[in-house]
Amino acid sequence: MIAAKPSTQPSLRRYLEHPRGGPTVLRIVLGTQLRRLREAAGVTREAAGDAIRGSHAKISRLELGRVSCKERDVADLLTLYGVTDEADRSDFLKLARRTSTPGWWHQYGDVLPNWFETHIGLEEAASVIRTYEVQFVPGLLQTEGYAHAVAQLGHPRASAEEIERRVALRVQRQALLTAPDAPRLWAVIDEASLRRPLGGPGVMTDQLRHLRSMAELPNVTLQVAPFSLGGLAAAGGPITILRFLEPDLPDIVYLEQLTSALYLDKRDDVDHYLAVMDRLSAQSESPRASLALLDRLMTQES
Repeated sequence: MIAAKPSTQPSLRRYLEHPRGGPTVLRIVLGTQLRRLREAAGVTREAAGDAIRGSHAKISRLELGRVSCKERDVADLLTLYGVTDEADRSDFLKLARRTSTPGWWHQYGDVLPNWFETHIGLEEAASVIRTYEVQFVPGLLQTEGYAHAVAQLGHPRASAEEIERRVALRVQRQALLTAPDAPRLWAVIDEASLRRPLGGPGVMTDQLRHLRSMAELPNVTLQVAPFSLGGLAAAGGPITILRFLEPDLPDIVYLEQLTSALYLDKRDDVDHYLAVMDRLSAQSESPRASLALLDRLMTQES
């Protein structure tokens, strides 16, 4: 068999030297590279599964980045795909080791569902985060008081300790926006979420003031979708679209549900939601007018 050379080996080295996003993103990068090698070598998923004493379903999950991968399995797959260069194999095996390293959010495993853990990992690696919220202020822009009220509303039977853990997780996520390599956040918020006095007038006034402050950051764009619009292009629920600089990571649409979430990365799906977000942004108040609306709401709350 002719040895297959990884065509995007520099991409692997970039992640080894400057990792972003923790194990979630590393699994996706590793899986994407292994899929390319398998396809270039003309190997079926069934044959690849046999090589690692597994099934084609296991190979599918591995290539999608849904699971971490044992070094032994990666080594066997590289051999099957004809990758014999020791430097190339070494990079793949190092990446495989890192996919098992817990992210910072692992400490919140007691209050963090698996479906949301994936979102945090992707969020950490994103270069652009576009989001539309209907009922609440986006999690990345919530104050502690507001986040506490949201957590209590969503988990009415949770203990006080559990609520505090959920709030702490949300607050730690927000450090992303002021990090040296912070992503751009472009948020469209429905006016209804700004007028709903979640947590009481004092909490809401603090939240509005915080939104006003965050909107001054150079990497944060805030728009309000006013009542006057009537129907909205995204009627039905919140939307988040994550974009990445790395070519190995496609744009991903995140649709959160009550007890689960959908992650869409097919080009047609992503294009559809991008068009929806573009229409929402065009219909909503401009960033300047949105800040003026926040000022008016703060006056009403005080």
